[in-house]
Amino acid sequence: MRQETITKRNESPVGATVSAAVLDATKATGLPLQRRGASGFTLQKQRERASAFTLAELIVSVGVLVLLVFLAAQLLNSAATVTTLDQKQMDADSEARQLFDRMAIDFAQMVKRFDVDYYVKSSGTGQLRKVLQLGNDQIAFYSAVPGYYPATGAQSPVSLVAYRVYNPTPAPNPCADCNKLQRLGKGLVWNAVSTTDTPVVFMPIPVASPLPAGELPSPTPDPLPTPAWPQAGNMTADAAYERVGPQVFRFEYYYMLKNGSFLTIPWIGPAHSSPYGMQDVSAIVVDIAVIDPKSQVLVNDAQIATLAAKLIDYGATTPAVGCSTPNWNNAGELRRQWQCALDGTTAIPRQAMSGIRLYERAFYLSPSVQ
Repeated sequence: MRQETITKRNESPVGATVSAAVLDATKATGLPLQRRGASGFTLQKQRERASAFTLAELIVSVGVLVLLVFLAAQLLNSAATVTTLDQKQMDADSEARQLFDRMAIDFAQMVKRFDVDYYVKSSGTGQLRKVLQLGNDQIAFYSAVPGYYPATGAQSPVSLVAYRVYNPTPAPNPCADCNKLQRLGKGLVWNAVSTTDTPVVFMPIPVASPLPAGELPSPTPDPLPTPAWPQAGNMTADAAYERVGPQVFRFEYYYMLKNGSFLTIPWIGPAHSSPYGMQDVSAIVVDIAVIDPKSQVLVNDAQIATLAAKLIDYGATTPAVGCSTPNWNNAGELRRQWQCALDGTTAIPRQAMSGIRLYERAFYLSPSVQ
């Protein structure tokens, strides 16, 4: 009886243990596996060793990344430079196109009569007209275009048109219009309708400069007639002047005569000795130098004036610095001389020089009225 009781006591814990192991299989399988080593059973490592880049691999990767960023930056800089240069050229082209379109209308509507005067450059000698214009040129003539008319009086269809690069001496400081092309569009009234406003005047009354002795009638008028609008031939201010070429700092013109020659005299001698309605002129050839707005802010008025002085006059005997002797019989020679002068200029920042463009255009005139 006692032995049976002992046996039951011993069997009870064993059965419970086996039952727990069988019933709680999840917990049993969740135990870490065991491996047998030389020193007995050991637990498997919870985590394997993590992978990583070596120092050499990091250095190579960073170097490649820096190289790619550098190449991308260079590409962007090159694209920006090309875009800037193209924008500068388009700005200069737009300025020249608008100016030439305005000049084309004025020259096409020029009043070409032998009994009216013209303020034009001329290198005549003796008693002939001699209007030498060193540096920037000026020109004034009548044209059948609208202008700034006076408040009273019957308006005529004719205006006095003039072009000049404003550069007074002494120059005011600051000078908003200095080294910029201006256009005069003074609307004229009909004759005998006003005692204060000057109408269209006829010879021997000159436009802007006194007539030479060779163009005065006989007998010579006494007193000699004075210019009707001297401000059309100098730097005197006039309300009818407006800024038509803000980026144009050099203005030069010459004549293509009907015999095919290029001269600074607007007639063919010895048959003629005065403009006489510009009847011997086939075309007026205009050359301009334009600096784009972005480049213009890099230079001051003194630098612009110095640069304009390097661009020689048409017909000059001395070539531009660094250029060969000019052959004025060749079309486009003035533009070539100007380009040589620009290429040899080192005193102006290159960023500003890259924004300067040169243009030339011939404006053909309609037949004159005899």
